[in-house]
Amino acid sequence: MPPRRALAFIFCTVTLDCLALGLMLPVLPTLVLDFTGGDTARAAEVVGVFATAWGLMQVLFSPLLGALSDSHGRRPVILISCLGLGLDYVFMALAPSLALLFVGRVISGITAATISTSFAYITDVTAPGQRARAFGLVGVGFGLGFVLGPAIGGLLGGLDPRLPFWVAAAASLLNAAWGWFVLPESLPPEKRMAFAWRRANPLGALRLLASRRGLIGLSAVDFVGNVAHQVLPSVFVLYAGHRYGWNEATVGLTLALVGIASAIVQGLLVGPAVQWLGARRALLTGMAFGCVGMAIYGLAPTGGLFWLGVPVMAVWGISGPALMEMMSRRVGPSEQGQLQGAGSSLRSLTGLVGPGLFTLTFAAFIDPLPGAPFLLAALILLLNLAIATVVTRPDKWQDVTKA
Repeated sequence: MPPRRALAFIFCTVTLDCLALGLMLPVLPTLVLDFTGGDTARAAEVVGVFATAWGLMQVLFSPLLGALSDSHGRRPVILISCLGLGLDYVFMALAPSLALLFVGRVISGITAATISTSFAYITDVTAPGQRARAFGLVGVGFGLGFVLGPAIGGLLGGLDPRLPFWVAAAASLLNAAWGWFVLPESLPPEKRMAFAWRRANPLGALRLLASRRGLIGLSAVDFVGNVAHQVLPSVFVLYAGHRYGWNEATVGLTLALVGIASAIVQGLLVGPAVQWLGARRALLTGMAFGCVGMAIYGLAPTGGLFWLGVPVMAVWGISGPALMEMMSRRVGPSEQGQLQGAGSSLRSLTGLVGPGLFTLTFAAFIDPLPGAPFLLAALILLLNLAIATVVTRPDKWQDVTKA
């Protein structure tokens, strides 16, 4: 199978995975509320525990699935995970108690950790100079999934709160069946690495990052940038309602606009930007736009001015694929799964750190400076821009073409 067809399947896999996850986001709190007897405060606590557990599973199992794909190939890990995710949604659709719904959410966190293996697959089938563009195209799948998923889930949930789980299950199972017929293995046996538990855990993954020149610095840039990104899912809905008086429809429209702008940048701008600027300058340029975009979000006195920040913020999207290309050049073919697993694990950790940081900031400054969380994110990105400038200095990358 030519790389283009392989990338098309991976694009669909990531899109459907994100779509399936997004489908049930609007209805999970409703189900939890039913199980807690209508106690909103208790339901909020439970939803928070669910989210933390899901993120923790990503932290723990992303390195494991990455290591398994390095030793047994990408194809079986991706297909088994897709199948497991589909069966898990069936389990959650039928869950008769809050405890079993929680078990299903934990399993979902484990099986959804396959995204890191999808990125390793991209690395296998694309040349180093083309990886940023390929990562960007798959990033479009993230945007489409997270924009369409909640919208469709909200509509289906209005008919039956368990219906989105059934639709998510069908999408995941159909995707697994399609992959069985069209997805070839991308990692030949001679390039595989024997499985070892010391590499298949978060600490082992960190050892890989420390063992390759430049990876620790790039991983720090990735981590800090993703901490800043947590401000949007953490406080945006509360911020928009408090400062601009937006209702659910306006919030949804704005999130759709954010997703569309991001998809345009990821699909159309990443490849030309990295080719023209080089991976390093594309990384720094995107990060600078993200810093300015966060500042606009935090300072905008009206909703209209907030919207002006959306296209500025979207350009930040060229940084991620550029950074991933730079990191993928630092390891060999037999370690790409472990590398992507390590990166996914670190990014999942930001989901445990960022929400508390930004919600507490919002609560503390809600009256004098409601945009404080976004301004804090802008400062974090400014710091990260300085870090990235240092760790990607040309003298550190002499052996990496155009990086």
